[in-house]
Amino acid sequence: MRNTIAIVKKEFRGYFSTPLAYVFLVAFLVITQWLVLKGYFLRGQADLRSFFSLIPIVFILFIPAVTMRLWAEERKQGTIETLMTSPVRDGEVIVGKFVGGWIFLALALVLTFALPILAKVTVKPEIGIDRGPIIGGYIGLFLLGGAYLAIGLFASSLLDSQIGAWIVGASICFLLYMIGDPFGLFSLPASLVPLFQYLSLSRHFENIGRGVIDFNDLLYYFSVIFFFLFMNACVLKNRK
Repeated sequence: MRNTIAIVKKEFRGYFSTPLAYVFLVAFLVITQWLVLKGYFLRGQADLRSFFSLIPIVFILFIPAVTMRLWAEERKQGTIETLMTSPVRDGEVIVGKFVGGWIFLALALVLTFALPILAKVTVKPEIGIDRGPIIGGYIGLFLLGGAYLAIGLFASSLLDSQIGAWIVGASICFLLYMIGDPFGLFSLPASLVPLFQYLSLSRHFENIGRGVIDFNDLLYYFSVIFFFLFMNACVLKNRK
């Protein structure tokens, strides 16, 4: 546990040692503010539906960009050999890198908390605002972001090229998010539709986004995270 915590701290600090973290946070906040403020100026009401519907797509582009350097940078700097031959176990390194990225993602989400406050202030008192979908939406984004992080970390372990890792990671995230889209399900046999719907990241996000936290949705996201972290460990073992 001590080794894992040390790696978490190292990775989290590492984000801010390069301009990448600041670029990500600024770009993410600009996009999210624009989505909500656009609705405010056009309709006179802060609408968080556009925020929770489009941020998962934004994550597909941004999160693999954050994770693409995690293993590729170790190989570029030649520190991966030292890391892999140290007393630290592979699982501790993988979990440390993942948790460090998840904390960074949580920070990005916390910085958007001004949006629900804006929505509450601008909604008429007699109308009120439903907190359930907002809380569920943030929980869904946190879990969805964790799944994207695990996928991006796995992609980074596969390739030495950061650009290649970004492409592979973003492609897997996009495929798993859109696999349950009605357009894609239209051509499938009816017997396979429930399976593809269950495998879809978007379907589970929509369920949580309604404000209903179901155990099956939580189990799904943690299963996806565990699977890709396990695949990451298999890649590292194979490289050894």
